[in-house]
Amino acid sequence: MTDRRNSERRIGKIFRSSEEDIARVEEMPDTPQTVHPAYRLAFADQDFLTREELRPVRLQLELLKPEMLLDEQGIESTVVVFGSARIPEPGKKSERDYSEATHQALATNSKYYEMAREFSRIVTRDSKKTDCKEWVICSGGGPGIMEAANRGADDEGGCSIALNIVLPFEAWPNPYVTPALSFQFHYFAIRKMHFLMRAKAVCIFPGGFGTLDEFFEVLTLIQTQRVKPMPILIFGKEFWDPIINFKALADQGTVSHSDLDLFRFVDTPEEGWQIIKDFYA
Repeated sequence: MTDRRNSERRIGKIFRSSEEDIARVEEMPDTPQTVHPAYRLAFADQDFLTREELRPVRLQLELLKPEMLLDEQGIESTVVVFGSARIPEPGKKSERDYSEATHQALATNSKYYEMAREFSRIVTRDSKKTDCKEWVICSGGGPGIMEAANRGADDEGGCSIALNIVLPFEAWPNPYVTPALSFQFHYFAIRKMHFLMRAKAVCIFPGGFGTLDEFFEVLTLIQTQRVKPMPILIFGKEFWDPIINFKALADQGTVSHSDLDLFRFVDTPEEGWQIIKDFYA
């Protein structure tokens, strides 16, 4: 890291910086040439950067920006928490216009909000011993279970990461995320890469399509040895059992029975954290 920064400083002393050129352009008089979009500096031209042909560049930028900033913050490893944006804090009701039956179901599942919050508290106590460089809680940054995860870290005075994404709803980070570790994405694929790039464990709380998507991608990557094995913990067996019959998949031969060992059901936050610690004993 030090060598890289020293190299950047040396280069910076030789070449004029992009910031200096942007400032110089702003001083130029308006003429038919200088005000035309063709004359804009390419890296400062938003219309150009958002063109369809520039998608490869935007993908690279979304990969680079969080990686560089997390490196600068010294973040070495994370514990990822996935779960529903809809499950409210116990005693509170979702502000969205659901049917009464849906509100009742979500209220019943609000116990998982508190479970995620307590799990995050426990993890963050150990994370703080590393000056918040290891075992940093990482969530999708939205409400519900994601909020609970970031909130638990905040309860302990620790830091936490949010990998938010632009959506038509729930598209802003919850207030418990560490501001310097709050990122926004356009591409789901790059966002999911960042969830795993520093992950030492993945925790699956009750959720919907997004949680299932994240869960099965992690399982697939570990099953196919594209990602190193790590603890995959499923919180809420009573929630998941009627939704996914994992044993039936193995019985039908579409997965191996040994694949069912890629994840563990856990009943309490304490048990979950102990499994992670034992794995990295």
